[in-house]
Amino acid sequence: MPKPTQTDIKASGDTLHGRGSSISPPNRFDKVIAVPDFEHDAIAEEDGRNRPETRFLADTSRSVVSENDSPDIPFRYSLNPYRGCEHGCSYCYARTSHEYLGHNAGIDFETLIYVKQKAPQLFRLWLARPKYEPAVVAFSGVTDCYQPAERHFQLTRQCLEVAAVAGQPISIVTKNALVLRDIDILRKLATRRLVHVTLSVTSLDPELARSMEPRTSTPKARLRAIEQLSAAGIPVRVSVAPVIPGLNDSELPAILMASSEAGAIHASLTMLRLPGSVLPVFRDWLARHRPNQTSKVEARIRDMRGGRWNESRFGDRLRGLGLRAEQIQATFQLFSKRYGLTNTMPAYDLSVFRPPVVPGGQKTLF
Repeated sequence: MPKPTQTDIKASGDTLHGRGSSISPPNRFDKVIAVPDFEHDAIAEEDGRNRPETRFLADTSRSVVSENDSPDIPFRYSLNPYRGCEHGCSYCYARTSHEYLGHNAGIDFETLIYVKQKAPQLFRLWLARPKYEPAVVAFSGVTDCYQPAERHFQLTRQCLEVAAVAGQPISIVTKNALVLRDIDILRKLATRRLVHVTLSVTSLDPELARSMEPRTSTPKARLRAIEQLSAAGIPVRVSVAPVIPGLNDSELPAILMASSEAGAIHASLTMLRLPGSVLPVFRDWLARHRPNQTSKVEARIRDMRGGRWNESRFGDRLRGLGLRAEQIQATFQLFSKRYGLTNTMPAYDLSVFRPPVVPGGQKTLF
């Protein structure tokens, strides 16, 4: 049978509560596609098979740090202790990365979590390379390093401990107030000018946040995290990412004001991206949870993408084009300035870096 296209995927069946996606869009690399049999879905619902649980799988990667050469991304190196993300954000651009593992970008992305259990050891080895020149390493370049799995595995904390010993500068991006658990290490890093933390706040509406980002911290919890991190002397930025025209763009002034009052010193903005299989996942979510706004939101998304659903060109993919996108940017800049969120984040101190000692390895003389 012909392979269904992304736009062929329709909302069907019951919503999977607590999940951002209720569909399994086809993996672009698969030659054989399984089509749901909705007659049997009712049977699956009765015996619980339609309520997938989260599974944690061992990731045997030999490296934990990735190097980025995209001109759109403000960091060269990123560290991700996990693949897949329990947060289940319906719009997450990283969903397509699960297709490389043989899974789908929908429910698989948020229920099949790969755990890099040797992340701290691999990070130490990476920092100990003879020719390494210290540079900022971003935690959460793809999936959130403070997703719920981190409560148990504590890989992010262990990697931060490696960074603290080595004097390695770190930037963190998260939607989860779990970052406060590690405030002791972050405070030590901050006193040496070795850390920035970014909290992503997409909405102040708890109902919208809960459906759109089902397993993240509530908006209040994220603002509380900004407040407590800032009070501890840790530089904090707020990121409004993504801005979805017709859905949360009207909240920009309120988000920026609340973040400033909580102690953030800088703000950034990213427009919604819908690459590959993220598109059907987001459209399915929109149809299920915001049916009365679907037409408006979809029209405005395409309007800021030149009539298309997505823009993949460097320089344009993280920002929209056209009058509406310009208006959103202007609003963001106006209120960022009004609420004092245009300050420069403190410079990192790269001079304190010292290569970590690898167990069984030779110590350095200097």
